[in-house]
Amino acid sequence: MRVTVAEDSGLYRDLLTRTLTAAGHRVSTAGSATELLTVVDATRPDMLLTDIRMPPTYTDDGLRAALRVRERYPRTGVVLLSNHGEVSYALQLVNTLRERAGYLLKERATGDRELLETLDRVAAGGLVIDPDVVALLVSRPRNDDNPLRALTARELDTLKLMAEGLGNTAIARRLRVTTSTVEKHATALFRKLGLGAPAADENARVSAVLTYLRHSGQLPRP
Repeated sequence: MRVTVAEDSGLYRDLLTRTLTAAGHRVSTAGSATELLTVVDATRPDMLLTDIRMPPTYTDDGLRAALRVRERYPRTGVVLLSNHGEVSYALQLVNTLRERAGYLLKERATGDRELLETLDRVAAGGLVIDPDVVALLVSRPRNDDNPLRALTARELDTLKLMAEGLGNTAIARRLRVTTSTVEKHATALFRKLGLGAPAADENARVSAVLTYLRHSGQLPRP
């Protein structure tokens, strides 16, 4: 996979580059949001891994550049990196892109397995949100017209883990149940949310996660 790493810290950028190169990816790098756009135009990466706070203003330059990249190259996956669980930035990305997108805390991205698994899920069309950010969301809806109220506690647990980007096998391990049990929960929650799709349907998983975020009060309605 061709990956562009955009990070103003040379030390952290080198760490990510070594991890990705060791896994067989071809890596290009940028140290600012402006350079990011230039490098992406030159290399046409499959994946963009970028810090949110980048030069020149150190506010949301990385996020804004990432959104411009997706406008130019709709098939490019985007993963945002942050030192803190900034829900507003993460959900701006999710609400705008809706697929092939992720948000990962830097402390988690330093782990080879977490980083590489996130890139694989995003490349496959998934939506991945750091578990610490998911934990900030309202866990149980209160509005009577909220479709999530129809879910059982276990179905809601399954949906939360989908929001973290986990597949059925990983969810089964986390919940200490069988994969077939997770598939039953997924099929049931898809049906209750009006998605009517099999448990492995990636589009349904993304739609379910968006429904969860929207009705937990963190994501605006379209």
